[in-house]
Amino acid sequence: MEYEHITHSFEPVYDENSRILILGTLPSVASRENNFYYGHKQNRFWKLLAYLLDEPVPETIDEKKYMLFKNYIAIWDVIQSCDIKGSSDNSIKNVEPTDIRKILATADIKQVIANGNKAGALYKKYQLPLTGMEAVTLPSTSPANAAWTFEKLCAAWGDIIKVFGFLISSAIRYVLLSIQTQSKGWYSNKITHTARDLLRSRRPLLCL
Repeated sequence: MEYEHITHSFEPVYDENSRILILGTLPSVASRENNFYYGHKQNRFWKLLAYLLDEPVPETIDEKKYMLFKNYIAIWDVIQSCDIKGSSDNSIKNVEPTDIRKILATADIKQVIANGNKAGALYKKYQLPLTGMEAVTLPSTSPANAAWTFEKLCAAWGDIIKVFGFLISSAIRYVLLSIQTQSKGWYSNKITHTARDLLRSRRPLLCL
């Protein structure tokens, strides 16, 4: 297989409420054909997130975006362009990195996760010097990482996603429900400020 120069062809998924940023390397051939992240049918990414977040497995691009936004998760990749053979991370060379500072300027990201060792190594080389934010490298959800079963992936990803994703989501839902059920006045204002502080806090929301 010959090398091909590939430029990232779609935008990151994030908004001002995103708190977790998950970074892959570069969209695979299947993802580029589907024009969205983790498009290979055997990639466990969407199934894994859905399981850990207690959500239905999303099928469409809109459903995938909805699950991400609902759970304060942003996704992008570490590579803007490179030379690559097919979808092989091991063949990647001549990397031009993405500039994730545009996400950090909009969203108060608490945790960066690298999906796989290659993404982790490239993040450390290119993005870490610019952001100063350490990334947690987790085992790749790619079907090429066949040694990691779905059960093993759930165990490895579970602590990070559940603490920084599920608990944030649950806490904010609790706060919003409290706002809706309480009368106007000092208590409602206190809850509103609490919601804002929770979104800004860098501590895991284990207190709720």
